[in-house]
Amino acid sequence: MSTPRKVLVTGGAGFIGSHVVDAYARAGSDVTVIDDLSSGKREHLPDSANLVVCDICSEEAKELIASGDFDVVNHHAAQMDVRVSVNDPGLDATINIMGLLNLLEGAREGGVERIVFASSGGVVYGESNDLPHPESAPKLPVSPYGVSKLTSEYYLCAYMHMYGLKAVSLRYSNVYGPRQNPHGEAGVVAIFGNQIRKGEAVTIYGDGSQTRDYVFVGDVARANLLASEWDPGAASSLDAAAFNIGTGVETSVTALADSMIEGSGKDIAVVHVPARTGELLRSAVDGAKAERELAWSPEISLEGGLRQTYSWVMEMAG
Repeated sequence: MSTPRKVLVTGGAGFIGSHVVDAYARAGSDVTVIDDLSSGKREHLPDSANLVVCDICSEEAKELIASGDFDVVNHHAAQMDVRVSVNDPGLDATINIMGLLNLLEGAREGGVERIVFASSGGVVYGESNDLPHPESAPKLPVSPYGVSKLTSEYYLCAYMHMYGLKAVSLRYSNVYGPRQNPHGEAGVVAIFGNQIRKGEAVTIYGDGSQTRDYVFVGDVARANLLASEWDPGAASSLDAAAFNIGTGVETSVTALADSMIEGSGKDIAVVHVPARTGELLRSAVDGAKAERELAWSPEISLEGGLRQTYSWVMEMAG
């Protein structure tokens, strides 16, 4: 596989983005990162990466892309908390939709040929009992965050048809692994790991029967490299330019907690608190298209990934 020579990664100091930066750097790419460091950390980045601290909605970000002669823009910067999107949908739209448009205009002016976009298979499809979802599944997001991700995909398709941009959306299932924030939004594996490390009760929202499709961050980073080389051609539909990146396996939150507690060897209690507004009850995505067209499939089992993640949590605790 050839590798893009010059790559810009937005949100590259964050959890998933920094692993994507690592993958590009290992493949020999010249990597620049845009991150406002609101949640990302400089120490996540390899020494070879050039970090520009700015907001994706800023003129500085747009000008950097317009003048940087980049082969690929990989867009991971986002407002990613479903609860924030419910409480302040305007903020979510400003960052996730207007921020994307700002970057796309910079890419258009700068002649960037490829965009890889971090979408979400966990929120664009909405509720359905017909799991795992293929890319063609009906789209019915139940939160403003899901709406902003789906809207972004439509904008990418419009830019493909208007300007010949080569764009691909990666619809992630629930990504987990080292560097995930244990104090915030969607990192349930890291949150559980941190609670277990400290001997605290594991907190589950709702009854714990809700399921997720957990995919390891290293596998996700590899998918980004493959997507950077994929040619969408004249994409005939929204779904033609998108790939699910997940395992297709549902794991309940209760089963996840039990597995992590058992793996720690500790005696940890589990407590339940009220369910959160806008949260899906079940989610899993079918990765057959990614395997067929990108030659991608997950390589790290949930057991192995949880082991790596818990080791990282313990290491960070010193």
